[in-house]
Amino acid sequence: MLLQCLKRLVAGFVMLAASALLPTAVWPEAPALPKGQSIVGELLIAAPDMGDPRFEHTVILIVQHDASGAFGIVINHPVGERPLAELLDAIGEKDKAAKGDILVCIGGPVQPRVGFVVHSADYHLKGTVAIDGRVAMTTDPKILHDIGHDHGPKNSFFAFGYAGWGPGQLEDELSRHVWFTMIEDSKLVFDTDQGEIWTTAMSMRMRDL
Repeated sequence: MLLQCLKRLVAGFVMLAASALLPTAVWPEAPALPKGQSIVGELLIAAPDMGDPRFEHTVILIVQHDASGAFGIVINHPVGERPLAELLDAIGEKDKAAKGDILVCIGGPVQPRVGFVVHSADYHLKGTVAIDGRVAMTTDPKILHDIGHDHGPKNSFFAFGYAGWGPGQLEDELSRHVWFTMIEDSKLVFDTDQGEIWTTAMSMRMRDL
């Protein structure tokens, strides 16, 4: 049953890689925002009175933000740890020698059958999205093989789906204080207990203020 569920969930991961539909191609040749307005590499922290239940107590890593919209991955909605060999088998990438587990998370409500690996910037493939020099994102299934053979990034997690905004939508939400922002902290992304990320991020933001 678990394997069947994984196969359904990660089918989009293979489709994404095969079609080269990488996040950098979501808004091709989009005009840049004025200097200082893009929040790529920052974290969005849901306000305590967030009205959308899908994003209540959510923290999102912004991967792309330009005049055509924004794209981010939720970092604190875990599903649980899954064996890498099982995950690879579910996407048709059999590798019985792959060892270890990887944390699987819900990355957002948009295209929940599509998968992404968010990881530390010490690993790079063609198509890897370098977010801020500390955190990156890859959609090529090769990263899962490499993680399973101790050639992958130091830190990583697998996310299904993403959060997306159309032109001007995120800016409007920020102006209405639906979200707070803070500079990305890799300890929050990879090391903090998932259930504590929102609380920790809020406390860090308040200290900065």
